[in-house]
Amino acid sequence: MNTHDQHGRGRTGPRLRRTRLLAAAGAAALVLTAGLASPLAPASPQARAAEGAQVTQAEKGKKVLTVAVAQSVDSLSPFLAGRLLSTSVHRLMYEYLTNYDPKDAHVVPALATEWEPSPDKLTWTYTIRSDSKWSDGQQATAEDAAWTLNKMMTDEGAATSNGNFVTNFAEVTAPSPTKLVIRLKKPQATMTALDVPIVPKHIWEKVDDFSKFNNDKSFPIVGNGPFVLTDYKPDSYVRLKANKDFWRGAPKFDELVFRYYKDQDAAVAALRKGEVSFVAGSPALTPAQAASLKGEKDIRVNEGPGRRFYALATNPGAQARNGKKFGDGHPSLLDERVRHALFMAVDRKTIVDKVFQGHAVEGRGYIPPRYSTYFWEPSASQELAYDPAKAAELLDQAGYQADADGKRVGKDGKPLNYRVLCHATDPNDKAIGKYLQEWWGELGIGATIDCLDNVTDPWLAGKYDLAFDGWSVNPDPDYVLSIHTCAALPATPKDTGATDNFICDKTYDELYARQLAEYDPAERANLVKQMESRLYDLGYMNVMAYPNAVEAYRTDQIESITTMPAKAGNIYGQDGYWSWWSAVPADSGGSSGGSTSTGVVVGIVAGVVVLGGLAGLFAMRRRATAEERE
Repeated sequence: MNTHDQHGRGRTGPRLRRTRLLAAAGAAALVLTAGLASPLAPASPQARAAEGAQVTQAEKGKKVLTVAVAQSVDSLSPFLAGRLLSTSVHRLMYEYLTNYDPKDAHVVPALATEWEPSPDKLTWTYTIRSDSKWSDGQQATAEDAAWTLNKMMTDEGAATSNGNFVTNFAEVTAPSPTKLVIRLKKPQATMTALDVPIVPKHIWEKVDDFSKFNNDKSFPIVGNGPFVLTDYKPDSYVRLKANKDFWRGAPKFDELVFRYYKDQDAAVAALRKGEVSFVAGSPALTPAQAASLKGEKDIRVNEGPGRRFYALATNPGAQARNGKKFGDGHPSLLDERVRHALFMAVDRKTIVDKVFQGHAVEGRGYIPPRYSTYFWEPSASQELAYDPAKAAELLDQAGYQADADGKRVGKDGKPLNYRVLCHATDPNDKAIGKYLQEWWGELGIGATIDCLDNVTDPWLAGKYDLAFDGWSVNPDPDYVLSIHTCAALPATPKDTGATDNFICDKTYDELYARQLAEYDPAERANLVKQMESRLYDLGYMNVMAYPNAVEAYRTDQIESITTMPAKAGNIYGQDGYWSWWSAVPADSGGSSGGSTSTGVVVGIVAGVVVLGGLAGLFAMRRRATAEERE
């Protein structure tokens, strides 16, 4: 999975279907998931003290790092999760075969200490470390890895989130506790970037239905990562404790808490008051929020080139793999000239200057410039540059003339008016939405900006015309490329695929298959750029900007923390667990020792949205969109 991204993730091959669950509770139900069935763990020392419960001396001395996040979790099952927060939590709970070095993102050992391909590169042998244990004391072995991958190969429910990684696998075996062997059907370039959490067989083999099991009923959850998940409350928090037996060394903080804030100004206020240690933003701090924090005592604002892109996606006509159409996307968007016209009326420079206030780079290709190997830019003749006059010409050519009132109308005489899905929690969506209304209005096109807490349901149903979209990209770009393949479409209209927005193009698919099988780095990069070029020309998605990662933390609670990459990198949503594993508590008379920073671990805090009634509802595994995806 990704951090990644959303979060983003290198994923390969076709996506297996995910059953669509339309929950009556709808909107923002947080579906962090955990184990097999038991009551929640105790509240934090501060919350318990406030409730009159007895707090032990050991609890008082805990060092707790609390992270304010603007996103809920879709599932605590690594087989189902897709959102950035969810997959970030899974990176903390479970080891992957390999990891990415925090300095420059090159591949480094994780659960596997080394790997070796056969001469034809169709068989890969991984050496599994012997010093990794599950948190219940059992040894982590190659059998756990083989079972995880085989389950994904044979169970569509288990393949929901990461099935693309194993589609090309012919056989996976564990000849010994320290040897894992994967035999491929054909070459696969992502064999050192299999972002799949390896789970303990002795726990997960008890699960009956992987498509429904959300792993959120029994705590602590057995894992072998740097942290162990001990408690969770939907739309409120996730709590993890340090794994003292982690093979790489125990984290410095005793506990790590992700606290959900729907109101990001409230999250920033909580940082000021010392109620949280770190604020990630939605997914980044706004320029106004960052500016208000700079220079404040004991607060540091961190900014670096982001691993995300921020885009506007069109509905190309929602469809399933069985050929069935569904949804109600505007038919005019099936015309490439109309899509190009809309995007040529978007002023990227104004978006970067006025909305992001310089904390972003103008959008070009699909992969951010942070990943220079795969970064692509259109040629001058190819670029859909800001040109309202040219946009008007394209609309004329497509048969959408302006009437006497200046409104663009189709052959049916109806004026063009588009519904644009907008995330209610993202101020950038709202601000850019106003610009779109202005820019498109000058062309005679109406735009209704639908800002919703839950954009997932209408997106899954194909009931939108355009939508704000965004993904976190991994060092290996395979996953974000795969979500636009025909194989990523839902199997039927009743299912949920891994598609971003229903794009299906044979030329793109052919390029995708070629890059996946290409081991030569330079040639693979060339193929990836050809895919970006094709995606750009199709006009189904317009990358408007590459936002910087802008976040803040309290220096009186966190003495030091690792950014990724080391020079000008991000802290939240990394390709790995480096930030939270490396964080060193500040020695400030106890503020990092569980008094100030844990004040919001449990309980209701001003600005925190807690939908308590949703805790008992079944987990909603939804396709995460825009800032929701890794």
